[in-house]
Amino acid sequence: MIRFPTALAACRAPVFRAGGTDLMERLGHVGESEIVDLRDVAGLSEIADLPQGLHIGARVTVAAVARDNRVTTGWSLLAKAAGALATPEIRAVATVGGNLAQHTRCSYYRHPDFLCLKRGGDACFARTGDAVLHAYFDRSPCVSVHASTLAVALLCYDTVVEVATISQEGNVSYTLRSMPEVLGDGTQASAHNGLGLGELITSLVLPPSIAERCAYERVISRARAEWPLVEVGVCLRTEGARVAVGGVAGVPLRLPMVEAAVDAGDTPEQAAALAVSGASPLAATAYKGTLLVAAVRSALEAAW
Repeated sequence: MIRFPTALAACRAPVFRAGGTDLMERLGHVGESEIVDLRDVAGLSEIADLPQGLHIGARVTVAAVARDNRVTTGWSLLAKAAGALATPEIRAVATVGGNLAQHTRCSYYRHPDFLCLKRGGDACFARTGDAVLHAYFDRSPCVSVHASTLAVALLCYDTVVEVATISQEGNVSYTLRSMPEVLGDGTQASAHNGLGLGELITSLVLPPSIAERCAYERVISRARAEWPLVEVGVCLRTEGARVAVGGVAGVPLRLPMVEAAVDAGDTPEQAAALAVSGASPLAATAYKGTLLVAAVRSALEAAW
């Protein structure tokens, strides 16, 4: 049983802190909310084998996921993605739950002087300003992109997410949700994910491992410590291909047309050409189409 701090019952609008690599950068956004530190909460920091797959606690660090032998052998795409993001120093403290629930890295959202849509304002300043790092699939009034690399990999698995909901009376209930439910659909301008007030991720359950060929690709503007312009996760299995992308929309996306093309026997080049289907890029992000097609093709060729 996970035991949360007893003081949590008095928190009207709790903000949860795990590794703190995201939260400490945006303390100015917290306002009157109260920070609840999860550092000493037992039951959140384990990787364990289960009959239904692999349990990963929300406070497990990204570095631990990247090097765990069970993950590297059974769910290699997740290990590859975890080992590629950020820097070794950040991976050592950043957590699985925090990576999934982090807020957008949009510079307007992070700037104290811009009250954008995600901060309760009525304008997306990136849409009429500097949007070069933003959405290629324009599906929301807010054009910022989701920041989670782990989510790209986890979308390629039928990952189950345990979410704790803590009431104002301090009562805790748990639900099991799919990864898309937790991430949200990316169309809600004010939302960073699908979690509600007082909700937090407590663990992930990956399904039993099966034979697969996986690859992860990211396109960045400098060699290290950079957010991806485009990232791609590919899993090829006998029952069907899984292809997910990040850095191009308000939520990581599966690419069903690419997956269907792979399953139909198309070449990586032919399948990758479908990666931009349905896109409505901003003028500043049209360049991402070329990067996306190239990254999907490279990942498919690596996993072929």
